[in-house]
Amino acid sequence: MGILSGNQKDEPMHYGEVYGAWSYLLASKGMVAGYETFINHTGDVDLQKLIEEGLRLAQQEIEQIEALLKENGVGLPPTPPSRPNAQVENIPVGARFQDPEIAAAISKDAAAGLIACSTMMGQSIREDIALMYGQMHMQKAALGAKILRLNKEKGWLIPPPLHHYKADC
Repeated sequence: MGILSGNQKDEPMHYGEVYGAWSYLLASKGMVAGYETFINHTGDVDLQKLIEEGLRLAQQEIEQIEALLKENGVGLPPTPPSRPNAQVENIPVGARFQDPEIAAAISKDAAAGLIACSTMMGQSIREDIALMYGQMHMQKAALGAKILRLNKEKGWLIPPPLHHYKADC
C-alpha cells in the first residue's frame, strides 16, 4: 500500500494544494471586504441581493478552506477588518462605485473564481480537495449565471463587437 492509498484526510497536501488553497483563501477574504464596500455603494436592490449571495458563498468557502489548512498545519493569511455599514446617499456621487461598475466587478470575480477552482481541481491529488473545489465551482457557476442575467436585464452588459461574417459558398 502506497502513501496515497489510505484515508484522504490522513494524506499530506502537496505544495501546489497548499499554495493554491492559501492563495484562494487570501483572495476570498479580500473579496469579502470589497463586497461589504460594494453593498454600501449600490442603489439597486437586485444587485445588492446578488452581492449578499456572493458574500454568503465566500464566507462558506472561507470556513471550508480555513478548516482544511488548519487540519494540515498551515498558517492562515490575514483577514481584513469588516467594513462598517453606510448609506449610499451619504457617499458623494463622484466617489461612489456605480451599479454597472459593481456588476462588472462581481462578474469578473465570478469568472476568476471559476478558473481558480478549475485549477485546484486539476492539480489536486487528494480527492476530497478536488471535490471541495468542484462543489465551489458549481456554486460559482450558478452565481455567475445570475449575475449575467441581471446584467442583461438592467442593460449593464457591454458586449464586444458582434461578428456577422458569412462565408461565400
